[in-house]
Formats: sequence, C-alpha cells, structure tokens
Amino acid sequence: MVAPNDSPEETPLVTTNAAYDSKVEGNVIVTQVDAAINWMRKNSLWPMPMGLACCAIELMATGASRFDISRFGAEVMRFSPRQSDVMIVAGTVTYKMSLAVKRIWDQMPEPKWCIAMGACASSGGMYRSYATLQGIDQLIPVDVYISGCPPRPEALIDGLMKLQKLVEEEESLAALKPEITKALS
Repeated sequence: MVAPNDSPEETPLVTTNAAYDSKVEGNVIVTQVDAAINWMRKNSLWPMPMGLACCAIELMATGASRFDISRFGAEVMRFSPRQSDVMIVAGTVTYKMSLAVKRIWDQMPEPKWCIAMGACASSGGMYRSYATLQGIDQLIPVDVYISGCPPRPEALIDGLMKLQKLVEEEESLAALKPEITKALS
C-alpha cells in the first residue's frame, strides 16, 4: 500500500517467503531420511578411547582447549563401550591386550567405526616382534588410518573429519530394512 505523499520509488518492497505456510509456524525442510540420520550421526560421534601407548597423550591433547575436538561433536569421550560408536585405537596393540580390545569392540552397539591412530595401531610400527599385533585391522575392521609416530592432534582431527565424510555417505536405512520388514510381518 502506497501512502498518498510517497512516490512508488521510495516505497520498500515487501517479499514473502515462498516456503512459508500460515498453518505451519516456521520453515519446512524437505530431505531424505538417510540424509537426516547421517547428518545426526556424523555430528555426534562419541569416541571410545583405547589409549595403549604414547599416541594416547596426543589423543588427550585433542580433547583439550587448544585443539577442541568438540567443534566436531566428538567431545563426549565415553569410557563405556555401550555408549560409544567410534573406537580410537591409539598405540601399540600387543597380543595380550588384543583380547580386551576385541571384547570392547564387540560390546559397542551398531553402527560403529574404528580409527587406527599412529604407526603402531596401523601396522605394528617399529615393533616387529612375536608379542605385537602388526596392525589392529587384523582384529577389527578399520575405517580411517592416521599415520605418524605419534600423530599430532591436527592429524586426529583430520581423521575424524574423514570419518564424518564416510558416515555422511552411508546408507543408514539399508541395515534397518530387514528388521523393519520382519517387524511388520
């Protein structure tokens, strides 16, 4: 509506939001269920720290204020496997310790992911002995490898971002479809 003394050039234009519906308060977002689930999962990864050697110090430094892993939604370090979904194996895994690592991995609920942090967790490192496991991937599936001896906190943050990219691209409902169809029948 134009006031009698105002010219049309001075009247501000009022734009309306095309997605706004007077019956629904706020905006409406349309997405796929997989995309929404993956977005929630990738932004709320809860690590299970398996600090076995010197890499654990760098893992702890990543959670400190200087590097602040909480920017990625992974600040909730859970020391209970039933509340974790990412195992970060940081350090040398001996055969004696491997049984405990496998037991904790088996106790973690699905979906779960693993990060092998450092040379020892990735390939046995400098320890070529009968007592050292030559890579945690011989025991559990690894999603992201982080190189270094020990790797810097920035490397762990980069590995976490790569894991977030993997989680974002997963088909979340593919694993649930057999359970849903079984429940419906």
